[in-house]
Amino acid sequence: MSIYKLIFILCYNTYVSKLNKKFTNNLKLPIFYLKDFNSIQNALDEIATAGGGELVIPQGKYKTGPLNLPSNLKLNLQAGCVLQFCDDFAIYPPVFTRWEGVNCYAFHPLIWADGQTNITICGEGIIDGKGQKWWQHFNQAAKNNQTDPVFSYELAIAKLNPGWQSQPSGGGRRETQFLRPPLIQFKNCQNISISGITLKNSPFWTLHILYSDKIIIQNIKVYNPADAITTDAVDIDSSTNTLIENCLFDVGDDAITLKSGSGWDGKKVGLPTENVIARNCKVLASHGGIAIGSETAGDIKNVLVENCQFDGTMRAIRLKSRRGRGGKISDIRLVNLKMNKNLCPIVLGMYFQPGANLQDPNNRWLFIEKPQIKNAMTPQITNITITNVEAKNCLSQAGYIVGLPESPIKNVVIKDFIYSLAKQEYLQPTVLTENDAEVYRLPDDEHLGRSYKKKLKDFGFKGDFNQLDNQFRGIKIINAEVFGLE
Repeated sequence: MSIYKLIFILCYNTYVSKLNKKFTNNLKLPIFYLKDFNSIQNALDEIATAGGGELVIPQGKYKTGPLNLPSNLKLNLQAGCVLQFCDDFAIYPPVFTRWEGVNCYAFHPLIWADGQTNITICGEGIIDGKGQKWWQHFNQAAKNNQTDPVFSYELAIAKLNPGWQSQPSGGGRRETQFLRPPLIQFKNCQNISISGITLKNSPFWTLHILYSDKIIIQNIKVYNPADAITTDAVDIDSSTNTLIENCLFDVGDDAITLKSGSGWDGKKVGLPTENVIARNCKVLASHGGIAIGSETAGDIKNVLVENCQFDGTMRAIRLKSRRGRGGKISDIRLVNLKMNKNLCPIVLGMYFQPGANLQDPNNRWLFIEKPQIKNAMTPQITNITITNVEAKNCLSQAGYIVGLPESPIKNVVIKDFIYSLAKQEYLQPTVLTENDAEVYRLPDDEHLGRSYKKKLKDFGFKGDFNQLDNQFRGIKIINAEVFGLE
């Protein structure tokens, strides 16, 4: 074990022990029962007035609008409890937050804590974001090729966001200003513990940790449909000292996701995501199991991922950025990982496409192979260690490590990596490894591989599929230095 890893683990285990003890002491706070109040928010307001307390929500289904959490709160969702949120867009007024890497106004998160400390959400209950209406609106906008705000709630948000037209975006279609809310967001918070609960049907990112410190996420489950776009499981965004362990994720976008702002706005904020441990987690459907980026402007560093499983995940390890995103991904350790039926188990790429209009001539420089002049917005990836990885039934290729010619990926060490390809009839075109793969869904076990070729044709691909299926299946390395492979 390296000195770096030993110090990291010892310090972090000490921190977790102290933090868990602090949350245990919160049990002495006064207990409030939902039956004594007209609404959940009414109970939360009373707890805020009292200086803290535990809110017990028993078995039953409870419909609610947006919730604001106070400090010194223990929210106890008991077994059989379901909080289901109203899907009326009008009751989620714009708040100032960060949305896909840029500080701006967006819909109020379904559950929000801003500038609070000492909050625990625990129990065996379910929080249901009822995201179907939000996804349908997004999908209709995409179908209509909507490129500007149209509806009243979109126009209201656009009015609060001068210059939104030039702000960078991911796959959420910022150009519509339909800036969907996360299911839960902690902004500028400290000492947060989330355990035991199930989160599902989020309108957008599910659990968004923003500008926060000292976070524990344990034994939770997150379920979003595989075709519910941009429904990441957990997003750690310009936040520090975070533990994610013993969780199950089955979602429509990335699972364990680390970000730090995008472009000049992220650079101005300048807050990194650092000191993160993710361990003993299982990821099913997901675009990226452990996804770092593509919003990288504030830097992402000192990350340990260990003893995790990725079963049916498009890409198990996914580090991503592109020109204009800025920042550095560094000192990332990924060890003891099991993978099965991934498109590609290891992806380190610096030509991430989603959110960029490829038809716009002004964006062509983002993706051309010729070197560009380096500047403050040139991203970097360095010091990545991947050890003891077993990947079975790879559907596209074993690895994809592609840097920029002006900013090569540096010092990647891959050791004890064992992989096998899926059967020939299930292999997919290698074009799906990264780049345009956002438009495809991983097929289920029973019909493995059934939909890829059809979707490629729908997307306009005119190549020879048989030729594609015979492309290189090993580890593709371009503009990168990789050590340890034999």
